[in-house]
Amino acid sequence: MGPYTILIGLSLAVLLSYLFDLTARATKVPSVLLLLLAGIALSQASAYWEMPIVVSPVVLQLFGIVGLIFIVLEGSLDLRLTPEKFPLVRRSFLAALVIMLVQVGAIAALLHAYLDVGWQSCIVNAVPLAVVSSAVAIPSVAGLGGEKQEFIIYESTFSDIIGIMLFNFALQDNFAQGLSVVTFGRDVIAVVVVAVLSTALLVFLLGRLRAHVKFFLLFAFLVLIYSLAKKLHLSSLVLVLVFGLVVNNADMLTRGARMQRWFQPEKLAAELQQLKSITAESAFLIRTFFFLMFGFSITLSNLVSLSLLFQGVLIVAMLTFIRFLYLRYVAKTDLIPELFIAPKGLISVLLFYSIPQNMLIGEVSENILFVVILFTGILMMIGLMLAHRTPDMLEV
Repeated sequence: MGPYTILIGLSLAVLLSYLFDLTARATKVPSVLLLLLAGIALSQASAYWEMPIVVSPVVLQLFGIVGLIFIVLEGSLDLRLTPEKFPLVRRSFLAALVIMLVQVGAIAALLHAYLDVGWQSCIVNAVPLAVVSSAVAIPSVAGLGGEKQEFIIYESTFSDIIGIMLFNFALQDNFAQGLSVVTFGRDVIAVVVVAVLSTALLVFLLGRLRAHVKFFLLFAFLVLIYSLAKKLHLSSLVLVLVFGLVVNNADMLTRGARMQRWFQPEKLAAELQQLKSITAESAFLIRTFFFLMFGFSITLSNLVSLSLLFQGVLIVAMLTFIRFLYLRYVAKTDLIPELFIAPKGLISVLLFYSIPQNMLIGEVSENILFVVILFTGILMMIGLMLAHRTPDMLEV
């Protein structure tokens, strides 16, 4: 395959993704779902025309990690921290935490009962199926607006962070022992300290960089700090969230003459719009290639199985039921579209590929993960349609 053929393919992929975004706005069908289906179609076309193309899991992970950073940054750059928003932040955090713990426990119990596998392996395999993907949820609710959009942005981002922390906790050699709790608490304190220091450094650089190329230099620093923190098994997504929140709320967070001299909020405000634009376009580009490649990596023949579809439906039904119980009877909040917008996606794939070989459960395969991603994407589509058509019936 020649270089111009590859360039034509990449250009067509970007154009196709843009058309999917336009289609999503008109039909409420998530563009991510369309990208996955397009990836499967390309895989079938490649096999038919005998053009073998292999998508390396490492390449998929690379796009996934960078895409996750940009998508969470894009969402956090749109959030304003005001005193009246604190109840919303608290409510979304509690929803992400409680729903995540209960869903992971339910899936792990199901795997333990039917497959007779150790609890540690069950929990590790359950987390990717329970975590809500901010990479799918955030761009899908861009047209929702208001408190509902902010709730979903916060909840999905918190779900990513809590999911990563729970996943790392379950991977510990001393899992389910007292020492593991101490180790986990130490990691939480460490990630908070790193988040504060790295955010201060990045915001300082953003306010003072005057070179023609500065935003991608800043992104390089952000990815570097994220990756170093990840190597230390810290939930480094917190760094991205905190950085985006601080940049977008610098005018409120930098009180006092000394703080303003150090961080220069007026210069940050001047750079904010361009930062948002570049972040959004980068997130769009990386998300396009990630979901196309993930769909391409799926073997369609493995999905044509009644047993596999039943397992996927069972898992999604259980996840949705737990979410319904929490939103309806604990949080006592809206059900439309919040009940339906809990998609799996990029973070689920990244966590699944991070499971050590000795903890993989054969029955919990990549195919089940794809089925769960597909069905939760369909549910999200239904939720967005209901929110669009029945704006006067959003309250419980």
